[in-house]
Amino acid sequence: MNLALHYYDIFPKVFLIQRETKITIKPLNMAFFGDYQLQIISMAQGRPGCYPVHENIACLNAATQANGTLCLSHTFPEEGQYIIRLLKAGEYVVDLPVYALGMDMEGRYPYRGDLHVHTNRSDGQQAPAVVAANYRKNGYDFMTISDHERYYPSLEAQKAYAGVPIGLNIVEGEEVHLPDNDVHMVNFGGQYSVNGLLRDSWQNKQSTQRALVDNPPDIITKEEYIHQVQELIPTLNIPSHIEPFAYASCIWIINHIRKADGLSIFCHPYWKIGGPYQVPEAFTEYMTQQHPFDAFEVLGGELYYEQNGFQTARYHEDRAKGIFYPIVGSTDSHNSLPDHSNMALMASTLVFAKENSRKALISAIKEEYTIAVDTISAEYRLVGDFRLMKYARFLLDEVTPIHDELCFEEGRLMKAHATGDPEAAEGLRFLSGRMNRFYQKYFYL
Repeated sequence: MNLALHYYDIFPKVFLIQRETKITIKPLNMAFFGDYQLQIISMAQGRPGCYPVHENIACLNAATQANGTLCLSHTFPEEGQYIIRLLKAGEYVVDLPVYALGMDMEGRYPYRGDLHVHTNRSDGQQAPAVVAANYRKNGYDFMTISDHERYYPSLEAQKAYAGVPIGLNIVEGEEVHLPDNDVHMVNFGGQYSVNGLLRDSWQNKQSTQRALVDNPPDIITKEEYIHQVQELIPTLNIPSHIEPFAYASCIWIINHIRKADGLSIFCHPYWKIGGPYQVPEAFTEYMTQQHPFDAFEVLGGELYYEQNGFQTARYHEDRAKGIFYPIVGSTDSHNSLPDHSNMALMASTLVFAKENSRKALISAIKEEYTIAVDTISAEYRLVGDFRLMKYARFLLDEVTPIHDELCFEEGRLMKAHATGDPEAAEGLRFLSGRMNRFYQKYFYL
């Protein structure tokens, strides 16, 4: 337990380098009194006094304000975590961490999300609106319902909360797998269903709503789809060891997801299904080398090592070879209850975006401003660029606990609203705006 979070409030916690920042320290247990000495120490520059070249300490004085707080102003020179150490009469009181970011992070806030989730509209356990509420209770800022071959469940979740203010961004989506191609792709945020392009798809058998745009592409037969994929094959220069139809079908899917203004995600190639991995390793290697997709699902939420472990190893090995592509972490959850082994706490993506909107999230992911978070065990793991990993570690330890407390009550009220409680909507309206105030308080970007 991080006791400093219980005894002290410090804000902002995150700010930009090379800009004077006013920081307030507020006691939550015992009031400040008198004068204090403050030391500002960079985590990256070693212990003060041991490495004199690095000059790793700045000393300030602060007097208790009339409102019982301490205030300081400082310009942080370099990106990274700093410790603000409080001393009184030379005696240690507490270390309070803060984080300074480079200027490219200006206006980028951390949003936690899941880009691959199932409900009972395909092979999951709970209804779309209930799944969304359970995710919000667990601290998620955005998510998509990506049911197998079905787009309409994500729209159903959106409609369940139409007219009530919620902080969770429910993004439309679906998991796409088409005839004669066993590779799975997630359509995150696409404005029409790719599954729904085929006349006999589950999407079209169960719902007439297959798009959010007025003029989606025409519905075609399976035979027409196969013909279009076959026409793609000679244009792709596919090597002989790669199944041409499967790869060309992936390109057909990706092209449509982009045409729909969505994000294409290459999913779980190391998922064990019926014994072997879902996708041949040579095919997976070719896919990541060519990376025609928009993002790779480096974490997928399974408990066994191969899926997340091998997908992470693939990502790092590709980077060592100079091959770069965006990554996401998702649960592929089929049950959003906390006592289930495949649920909303097992993996996520931190997206550093300008705002919590579909377009801003997609843009940030494509620009590789993401960290995949593995929380299968108590000791979490982070996957991504080392620079962003260090920032994400700080957020998970110093900011996320405060954030998640705010989300829990909203998620509880969302579930009450979705299941027919007439008073829940008023409760959600009362809570509206709290998350905006949270970001304004703790981030000075």
